[in-house]
Amino acid sequence: MSDKLLVVEDSNSIAAVIKKIGQTLGYQVTVAKSHEDVVAILKEDASFFAATLDYNLPDAQQGEVINTVLSHDIPSVVITGKMDEETRAKILAQPVIDYIPKENSQAYMYLKRILYWQKANRGTGVLVVDDSRSARNYIVQLLKRRNFEVFVADTGPSALKTMKEQPHIKLVITDLEMPIMDGIELTNELRKHYNKEQLAIVGISGAANPMLSARFIKNGADDFLRKPFCTEEFYCRMMQNIENLHNIEMIQKAANTDYLTELPNRRAFFSDAEKYLKEYIAAGNCFGLVMIDIDYFKRINDQYGHDAGDHILKYLALYMRKHIPNSLLARLGGEEFAVLISGENQEGLYQVLDNFRQKLSTSTVKYAQQDIHFSVSMGVVFNSHLSLAEQMNIADQGLYQSKENGRNQITIME
Repeated sequence: MSDKLLVVEDSNSIAAVIKKIGQTLGYQVTVAKSHEDVVAILKEDASFFAATLDYNLPDAQQGEVINTVLSHDIPSVVITGKMDEETRAKILAQPVIDYIPKENSQAYMYLKRILYWQKANRGTGVLVVDDSRSARNYIVQLLKRRNFEVFVADTGPSALKTMKEQPHIKLVITDLEMPIMDGIELTNELRKHYNKEQLAIVGISGAANPMLSARFIKNGADDFLRKPFCTEEFYCRMMQNIENLHNIEMIQKAANTDYLTELPNRRAFFSDAEKYLKEYIAAGNCFGLVMIDIDYFKRINDQYGHDAGDHILKYLALYMRKHIPNSLLARLGGEEFAVLISGENQEGLYQVLDNFRQKLSTSTVKYAQQDIHFSVSMGVVFNSHLSLAEQMNIADQGLYQSKENGRNQITIME
């Protein structure tokens, strides 16, 4: 079920724009055009994931709708045409996600970012490290409005322990002045274990020393914030760091993922398989390195077209995910795939591979009102202590033998 978004806006054109933004992001949108509408809607159902609120409504011209919606614990973004300091202060005095002035089209781009991250932040861990309970609680409240999963620690050693226990933490906010280990020492220690592609660190301090920001950053922090800070600046800095991590993750995914099948590509397979092989050998686990190739793939392209060939490649990737569990899968290029599979014994692994081969060869792939049948050939080497490149070469020789011996079969190599 999609998350529900309440859009409170008396302008039909603006409401339509916000509704379209919400729907594009996967929200189920409900529009209210007055304070009276909001009260009626929330009386029937208040289970909204988020809300956008027009500050000035025909029957609530001083932002009364904000308190009405917040009283139902609905995270809210206020959209206003009034930009005087008194209105801004009044809005920010309430626990809203943010406020956006109706100045230009960029306002709606910013709203889209907020609504996107309100969903994307779900499950993203943030660790707040401060020995002051009141300071911790204040930052925790701000982060929870943005839907982060928040953890707390009152000392550096406690923070390091939490990091080991919660691997999904992506951001650490640490105060400088703490007993046992100060924030700069903690930052330095964190950077021994987590690089800037894995974790963002923001230092905070109430001290007046202008050199603190440089000291934090030189010791590995990504950003610095001086207390007392403005709520708007806090959110801008935190989200900027989260977005940077997300962008790095997307770049890495693009570099390591086959664009067509969304399986790991050759580069990712070599990197990951090397690590898994060491683990399997050290633990004495049974494993197999498999090379797979689609039989007569050129014939499929020639007979049905290259779009059909792409469809077959994607179908095979999905079929591999379903029928070859406990394995590392990859598309090496063209119609060639690789698998690193582990299990209890060689006979069991072979049976998994052969069952996959047989089921695939009897399946029917429907494409453009046509039924396509295809099979694969495989070469496999089990429990080898040779290098990954050597194992792949041997498995590839087995694949060649399977092709030479009639295709749609598995050849085990010593």
